[in-house]
Amino acid sequence: MTESNDEKRELSQWSRSLAEALQILDLEVEDQTILDLAEKTSGAVSPSAGPISAFLVGFAAGQGATNGKTSVEASVNSAINVAERLLENEHNEHWGRGGWAGTAQ
Repeated sequence: MTESNDEKRELSQWSRSLAEALQILDLEVEDQTILDLAEKTSGAVSPSAGPISAFLVGFAAGQGATNGKTSVEASVNSAINVAERLLENEHNEHWGRGGWAGTAQ
């Protein structure tokens, strides 16, 4: 996904503003990483899968960080890795059929 510098700056400002409004402090959002995941998922599954994937990754990351197991950044990376592994295995009959034990946050 190609974006102009103005678009990247605007997205970065929006991410910071929304994080502050949601009182999520000290979080540096890796916008491009989330956008890449959303784009991959939208292409592999359906256009609506991108936003849903981004939400679920964020939710899982929040749970992982809240329970004290990992840092926020580690939780985000872990959730993204799970989503990407699922996409890599997309040719299975159903996503997740290979078993996902051990992937929970």
